[in-house]
Amino acid sequence: MHEYGLIMKILQVSPYFPPHMGGVEYHVKGLADGLAGRGHSVRVASSCGKWERNFTRIPSIDLLYAPLPLHLPKVAADIYHSHIPSPLFAFMLRKKSPHVVTYHNDVVVPARLNGYRLPQLFGKSLEWANRRFVKPILDEAEIVVATTRSYAETSPVLHDYLHKIRVVPNAVDCSLFPIDRPKKGYVLYVGRMVNYKGVESLLRAMSVVQKSAKLGLVLAGDGYDRSHLQSLAIRLGVKATFTGRLKRSRLINLMSRAEMLVLPTASRLEAFGIVLLEAMACEVPVLAYDTPGVNEVALQGGRVFTSTGDLAQSILELHESESLRRSLGRRGRQAVQEKYSWKCVLDKIESVYEEVG
Repeated sequence: MHEYGLIMKILQVSPYFPPHMGGVEYHVKGLADGLAGRGHSVRVASSCGKWERNFTRIPSIDLLYAPLPLHLPKVAADIYHSHIPSPLFAFMLRKKSPHVVTYHNDVVVPARLNGYRLPQLFGKSLEWANRRFVKPILDEAEIVVATTRSYAETSPVLHDYLHKIRVVPNAVDCSLFPIDRPKKGYVLYVGRMVNYKGVESLLRAMSVVQKSAKLGLVLAGDGYDRSHLQSLAIRLGVKATFTGRLKRSRLINLMSRAEMLVLPTASRLEAFGIVLLEAMACEVPVLAYDTPGVNEVALQGGRVFTSTGDLAQSILELHESESLRRSLGRRGRQAVQEKYSWKCVLDKIESVYEEVG
């Protein structure tokens, strides 16, 4: 025994791992770091990346957003914990016990991929194939973890598994995010420059906002739709700065000086929005599209919207009221400290492990 309970041997399996970029990747790293820091014996297995502790690279063929594992390492563990989407790794673990699966989001094939429009039948076929892989994984798993209750209850995949759902949210380290920074008069978007992220709707909203307010737009991140979005900004007459991918320290500084952060994604591929937590930790108010999961987070430190016009109105309302921005910012920071700290999340995941161990 140690101060947190039983010491466990834990295998975390993720399709990708940092420095590969992504919310799932950094969530898995945070879990691995935190659990190891609590004295557990933790091994990470992934198709790529590196971890300074106990890491196993899984030989894989990198397909589109879904690496195909050639074989999984034979590792004895008290807890097998896999992360999906990209279900092929979890599928190979489905007979292991006890198996905990974190279901991060539904697979929804966007209308365009890598800049090319996809036939609707092709997208639906991929979604169907994914569900065929996921069902036996969830059937066999002892517990399925979702990051919010509302996302689980509205998922076409998870509705049959609500009896074994446990909610464990994402987390951030508040100490990394400064507060009380002077603001520099811009709206911030942070994320990939791909069509399903909804950046087009943000640009259209800003074309309305900038007609009556001196408010800039900064878009941090990169992706295959970046040039298209830059051209759209010019056509709409939107004053926008595209920074490309930034180092972590520069990104946090940029975030802490924004008047607000907008997450415009309407797709269920966005199930939580860790970037919302990061902005809230900086006491920066957030605006997010009203989708399950994301809205649970955003409403604790900002507002939700359902249309481009609604977004433009919300941006103007926040811009014109510093007191409202400060109030929402303080609420957001408090929510992160109370509900989304790594201590809270590690306590919850240890409870899950103890339930099945």
